[in-house]
Amino acid sequence: MALAPKQQIPSIYHRRIGDIVVTSLSDGILVRTNEMMHGVSPEQGKTHLDAAFRTEFALSINAFVLHMKDKLVLVETGSGNYFGDVAGHLVGNLKAAGIAPEKIESILLTHMHPDHSAGLTDLATGRKVFPNAELVMHENEPKHWFDDAAMAKGTEREKKFMFQQGREQTTPYKSAWRLLKQGEVLPGITAIPAPGHTPGHTAYLIESQGERLLIWGDTVHIPEVQVPRPEVAMVVDTDPAGAVASRKRIFDMAASERMLVTGMHLHFPGFGHIARQQSGYAFVPEAWRQAL
Repeated sequence: MALAPKQQIPSIYHRRIGDIVVTSLSDGILVRTNEMMHGVSPEQGKTHLDAAFRTEFALSINAFVLHMKDKLVLVETGSGNYFGDVAGHLVGNLKAAGIAPEKIESILLTHMHPDHSAGLTDLATGRKVFPNAELVMHENEPKHWFDDAAMAKGTEREKKFMFQQGREQTTPYKSAWRLLKQGEVLPGITAIPAPGHTPGHTAYLIESQGERLLIWGDTVHIPEVQVPRPEVAMVVDTDPAGAVASRKRIFDMAASERMLVTGMHLHFPGFGHIARQQSGYAFVPEAWRQAL
């Protein structure tokens, strides 16, 4: 009798945008509770989950490799070993996709939270996971997370898992930092500030041969709730009102321009479109594409 499979195949999905191939890679999944959201009661949260045929608030952790003409670019680095076995699978999936970490030449961070930047450095050794990469991020990210006065105002958890983690992970790359405000990052990649979730939270617009993809970072954490109700903020937002304003602006842009979008917490592989509804918005996942 044949043995039943005991694990999934590697979490890898390719999507072509003109001359650029975007590879979506899963770092894992975090399960959170209703308490991570502002303004949604447990009863309302359950209603949203039931409507989506889900039983828990599961956050995919996605990262993306951009195969460009003469460069390999990684957007986000996953969570390393900060969250245990449920996450930290990015390097394994990179290798399964035939991508050696030392081949990555540029890393774009949407922000410095641990599920985005904690894969930069090996926690046990302090060594860079991506030794040949520059580190690109908005100038307001290190400005905030390296601010001792801001750190002193945080909870003990925020001090440890956001401020201290961010410093530990990005400092080994400091000589290779490239800080930006907005505009062209590399040919075909444009940084679009989307502050609120963090002071320097940034989306990246990928364009090639008339095709576009918006990698919107943490514009959405819980798609079952925040897509139909973009006014719902997260407890980890540094500026909840700013995060809501950025989310509504990005939703409006994506819906008006029928833009393909993806994000770090949309269910893997994460590609789809935002559609307007009478009471808000809906996320329409893109059908799986067999061919590149």
